[in-house]
Amino acid sequence: MTGPKRPGREAETGRTDAAERSSATADMAEYGISVGQRVAVIWDSSSPVEGLKNLVAKIQALVGPESRVSVENIDQLSRSAHAESSFDVVLSGMVRGSMTLHGAEVLAEIARILKPGGCVLLKEPVASQIGDNSRIKTTARLLTALTLSGLVEVKELLKEPLTPEETQSVQEHLGYQGNDLLSVQMEGKKPNFEVGSSSQLKLSFAKKSASSGKPAVDPAAAKLWTLSANDMNDEGMDLLDSDELLDSEDLKKPDPSSLKAPSCKESGKKKACKNCTCGLAEDLEQEKKESLKPKSACGNCYLGDAFRCASCPYMGMPAFKPGEKILLAENNLHDA
Repeated sequence: MTGPKRPGREAETGRTDAAERSSATADMAEYGISVGQRVAVIWDSSSPVEGLKNLVAKIQALVGPESRVSVENIDQLSRSAHAESSFDVVLSGMVRGSMTLHGAEVLAEIARILKPGGCVLLKEPVASQIGDNSRIKTTARLLTALTLSGLVEVKELLKEPLTPEETQSVQEHLGYQGNDLLSVQMEGKKPNFEVGSSSQLKLSFAKKSASSGKPAVDPAAAKLWTLSANDMNDEGMDLLDSDELLDSEDLKKPDPSSLKAPSCKESGKKKACKNCTCGLAEDLEQEKKESLKPKSACGNCYLGDAFRCASCPYMGMPAFKPGEKILLAENNLHDA
């Protein structure tokens, strides 16, 4: 025969359940989860089933029945077809006992499905230094990977040694036999704007008034530099005549040639200036023409054909005086 239930035991059971719910709420509050938010929980093959169920139940109790908690396998995340900016919080590898590794594609997908300003918390085993297993990152590389995925305010929240169960899970799922791994928990946020979004900048080009930029004059300073009529008539003040400051050299009239700008020749240039007015441009042009005149190789060209070479450009022309200007026909120049 069973007796009546004791009210004290029921009250004690109710207090225990309330304490457990309060503890779960406090744990989820540490993750940044509040009522009404949409949360995604990402797991992998190393995640214990019971631990995953308990985590999802705690989140569902906190966010309320109307909110949605999505549970996704890390290998199927990119195929889940979630729309952009779907979740307020994403938890990955947070199941107790999980040894989840996050690749670049997974981190990029997490950043895509997060809402602007949303938060991601993940836990991953890291090595103290880079070893043979390239899949396992260091803490610095994990921070860099989160930043390159598009997250901001990335920071390390917790770092602790692996438990014996977690060490065994690493050996089974990741094939890592070392004992230098640590478990690190990271947090990052999505910027408060969508990828590819644009906004119009409001620029003001109003001109400042001239009076606003002019400094005010100190009356005391203005009075200090002001001469009154009494100051000018003071017999004790010795005023200088400005003409007395000039000597005989200053009163001499300058030579007009010294006032001219130096010509191209005087400046030592071998090339005439643009718009040359000193005559150097004409001299250089004349020298160029002189250099194009045919020169006699034997010195007998002016004597006549009897004394000229077979290839002489003056062949067939009458004798001429040395230095006399001779005009050669165009065909003679080409034949030479």
